[in-house]
Amino acid sequence: MGAPLAAPEAGLAAPAADPWARYDPWAVPAAVAPLQQADAVEEDVKRRRGRRRRALVGGALVIALVSGVAGGVVGVQLERNGGIGAVELPQAGVEAPDRDPGSVAGIAAQALPSVVTLHVSGSGTAGTGTGFVLDDRGHILTNDHVVEPAGKNGEITVTFHSGDTAEATVVGRDSGYDLAVVRVKGVRGLTPLPLGNSDNVQVGDPVVAIGAPFDLAGTVTSGIISARERPITAGGEKGDGSDVSYVDALQTDAPINPGNSGGPLLDGKGRVVGINSAIRSADGGLDPEGGQSGSIGLGFAIPINQGKRVAEELIGTGKATHPVIGITLDMEYDGDGARVAAEGSDGGPPVTTGGPGAKAGIRAGDVITKVDGRPVHSGEELIVKTRAHRPGDRLELTLERNGVERTVSLVLGSSDGD
Repeated sequence: MGAPLAAPEAGLAAPAADPWARYDPWAVPAAVAPLQQADAVEEDVKRRRGRRRRALVGGALVIALVSGVAGGVVGVQLERNGGIGAVELPQAGVEAPDRDPGSVAGIAAQALPSVVTLHVSGSGTAGTGTGFVLDDRGHILTNDHVVEPAGKNGEITVTFHSGDTAEATVVGRDSGYDLAVVRVKGVRGLTPLPLGNSDNVQVGDPVVAIGAPFDLAGTVTSGIISARERPITAGGEKGDGSDVSYVDALQTDAPINPGNSGGPLLDGKGRVVGINSAIRSADGGLDPEGGQSGSIGLGFAIPINQGKRVAEELIGTGKATHPVIGITLDMEYDGDGARVAAEGSDGGPPVTTGGPGAKAGIRAGDVITKVDGRPVHSGEELIVKTRAHRPGDRLELTLERNGVERTVSLVLGSSDGD
């Protein structure tokens, strides 16, 4: 039989302790011999690395905060002061000043030296207008209403595009056409503006206007021809009709304002096709100076073909001739057409004896409805259409008499202007 089991009495060796039986994860460990430090070095490295990481994270947060504050300050300074150093933005280089001769800039460059500003004063009134050089002898064409304030003893000062000035005198003026010619002496190197042909102008053609609106000399505007043969009357402030002008005008939307009067209206080749004379103002009036309300895109110019003839006569004789039919019109007639009055303005016959109208068989009470086949709607329109011709031109008139329409032909007579 085997040896008996040893009893567990004192003196006997104690059984080995169960290392798990009394394990308390929350208990304070008993003071025992230190454990073997086989892993002690690894434990310290982990702790130190942890502390370093926390230190690095803290340092990074501080750096980020400081950087953010510094960046904000720098940003504000850049915004306020435009940068720390000099800033240079991209820009086009210097280009040649020449422009296409047919462009607005090219036309203006050629025409401006020949356009002048007129300052007129006399009899307690003064005004500003525009004109342009007709020849190298110093003749300048402008509107009659521009020089009218000078009267007989007033002063006219001409200012050239160069800034030079010269005194001018009136050579001749005509209120019926609203045209005048003045002359400067002792001025050399004048360049006349080339004259075009207003009969060649078509609606929609581009045009350039040059003048001194509100005394702003050398102002250039552009637009188109809006209409041709637009019958207009302007003036009439005197009340006796002596200052009324009758124009078969070119209409343009090129901006024209007070002070543009007398300036050139140029075609696409820089040739004068009209003399700017009036605009329809915003209050509905038609004023030689355009009124003080300014341009609304309805400007009117005297055709250069008419201006050329009148200018030649003013330079040659100091007066211009007006083509006439030799009849007196009833300007109070409100029907369609132009009616011949019952008596003449001076109490004489309404159809001048031996005049063109009398020779054609026109009688008092006849209503003229067409000129050369084109309708006329008033006495003013008949005068405008007549003055668009020269003395000696032949006209064909359609008229009504007692409900019967008939056509007559006549050769226009001539009368001296105002």
